[in-house]
Amino acid sequence: MSSFLRCVKTVVSFLRRLVHCGGDRKPDPRPWDPPFDPSQPSIPISYPITTLEALASRSYFRSFHYPFNRSSVPLPPSAAALPPRRRILVCHDMKGGYTDDLWVQGGGNPDAYAIWHWHLMDVFVYFSHYLVTLPPPCWTNAAHTHGVKVLGTFLTEWDEGRVICDTLLLSKESAQMYAERLTELATALGFDGWLVNIEVKLDKRQIDNLKEFVGHLSRSMHASVPGSLVIWYDAVTIDGKLDWQNQLNMQNKPFFDLCDGIFVNYTWKDEDPTSSASIAGERRFDVYMGIDVFGRNTFGGGQWHTNVALDVLKKDDVSAAIFAPGWVYETEQEPDFQTAQNRWWGLVDQSWGILQNYPRVLPFYSSFDQGHGYHCSIEGLQVANDPWNNISSQGFQPLLNSPNGPSSTTVEACINFKDASYCGGGSITARGNLENNSFFSTKLFHGQLQLEDQPVNISYSVRSDENSLFGLYLELWSEISGQTSILITADTQPFTVAGLEYNRTIKPQIKDTKADVLADAAWFIHEVTLTMSGYTLGGIYIVGALKNPGPTNIEMEKSPIRENATSENSGFLPYRASLGHIRILTSEPIVEFPPAKSWVIQGHDISWILDSDGNRSLNLKVAWKLKEGYAMSFTRYNVYVERLMIHTDGNISDRVPSYVGFARVEAFFLSKLGIPTGVTALRFIVQACGVDGSCQQLDESPTLELAVQG
Repeated sequence: MSSFLRCVKTVVSFLRRLVHCGGDRKPDPRPWDPPFDPSQPSIPISYPITTLEALASRSYFRSFHYPFNRSSVPLPPSAAALPPRRRILVCHDMKGGYTDDLWVQGGGNPDAYAIWHWHLMDVFVYFSHYLVTLPPPCWTNAAHTHGVKVLGTFLTEWDEGRVICDTLLLSKESAQMYAERLTELATALGFDGWLVNIEVKLDKRQIDNLKEFVGHLSRSMHASVPGSLVIWYDAVTIDGKLDWQNQLNMQNKPFFDLCDGIFVNYTWKDEDPTSSASIAGERRFDVYMGIDVFGRNTFGGGQWHTNVALDVLKKDDVSAAIFAPGWVYETEQEPDFQTAQNRWWGLVDQSWGILQNYPRVLPFYSSFDQGHGYHCSIEGLQVANDPWNNISSQGFQPLLNSPNGPSSTTVEACINFKDASYCGGGSITARGNLENNSFFSTKLFHGQLQLEDQPVNISYSVRSDENSLFGLYLELWSEISGQTSILITADTQPFTVAGLEYNRTIKPQIKDTKADVLADAAWFIHEVTLTMSGYTLGGIYIVGALKNPGPTNIEMEKSPIRENATSENSGFLPYRASLGHIRILTSEPIVEFPPAKSWVIQGHDISWILDSDGNRSLNLKVAWKLKEGYAMSFTRYNVYVERLMIHTDGNISDRVPSYVGFARVEAFFLSKLGIPTGVTALRFIVQACGVDGSCQQLDESPTLELAVQG
């Protein structure tokens, strides 16, 4: 894209956003617009509440879609209280909200927007220009996994918002009632509070009831959801004027005093953070100074200069509210979204550093899935080759900072969506060229995992070229013994020659997965047992080196995998290895799956469809739960279908189970499931998955069988 076209796109986006607290006006039409009937079975979607009447009546809880919109990942106990330091709040506003993420069970766009830099934030707000914006559960699931709180938005704006406020603030009782309805929604759907954005001029006589609304919402949220937050947006003043202050002052502090923080409008000046911190006193970290990434009169200009404002706020020791980081995606920054996204968040990292640490508790599992891809795998087996997206699939995300180590390397590590993955849609692939007797290293995780007396088991899956050696490098520290490091690899000599420093080595046991009929033979599982009582596991790195001297320069010229070598670095040899997953757990088994008979699995809202061409399909809600006496929960459920044929001799021929999707709740809706000619029955299989990434065997999983009708 030319510089001129990029400039045009940026200007267009800027003009589209000339409203405070940004974003586009509501797109039209949307899936929930009439004649949408939320009580009728259909593909589950996330959608906002657009009227006070709908909020007051609790109609959302009677929606067919409500059970699908409950997040399933609780906020970790360690994240219940915000840390006593400056924080980053990220407010997601993109194209009016509810784009690819509105499809609760996922969609078909492999390039859908996502965030995977959760380690750089404390609070995530889902924002759109509707009265009540409910975060799609995918965002809550991904954020909670990483210890990040999630807020919805309550917004009134324009003439319509003024009318809404007349009803909302009619009396103290009405203000309390609507606050309680918002509390019910957040509690039931599993998110952590609200951004309150009143952007209309009010009668001064309404201010007391507005204060009651904010205060009652804060009190009721705190009572219902420990650690919850209510954040006030800097717009209307204590006099009822719509007048953005761009600082905390006596015009908006009465609202700040009633809740957990203020999101200050983003056109502040150099002295405003200092002044705001002074007025906030001991609550200086509850002041979130706004930064608009689109750069509309924001301090520092936003965009690729967002770090300018962050550096000032860091100096003044107040918090930041980053608004609309989807700018990278919306304006199609070059060279591609993955690269531009990592580069932009790298500015945040360089300014403020890591805010979230993981692993912190056991078990710890990550397959590095970003929640989208062009295929999908489960435990090494590719189960689907269709493009997809679903942020709910995200596990712990790696840091993948710039490579460390000697300069004699051009190896880079990134999420690889093209090659076969071990689980989900991607894996970490390190590739490039490496000088013989050299190594590279890249940090994956920055943890605070305290290791007890009990041994821990570390396992991970690897694919590599014949001459590429792969290992894990662990940094640990102890208050008594100080720092130490461990290298896990099958061959330590290349790393020793290359100069990698470590205190201890462990050689893993290696399992060739070709012995497992459900796995891709290219993956090898490496396992080690580690006992480091009294130590804390901090950094987890991947490291690589060459096993043996490589080919000659002539052979390298002919090599199809010689991707980055040039005449200027002809002394470099090709390196390529992939990491599919990593699992850390105690040596005792974590998950014992209950037998199939312990489940109740049912079909609801069954609809057989026969079109004019004679093709048959099915709409169906499959729901399941454990019988009484089984107090267990699972992080994910994979759903499969087998299409069965009954022959004239009475024998049933089974087809290979087809993967149709996954759920984070105990239900899945199948829409227009095709039924080929000759199929007489359908068998649905629900495969439970544990927090450690393990999955129940398919032949031991609960099933539901339906005879084909129509």
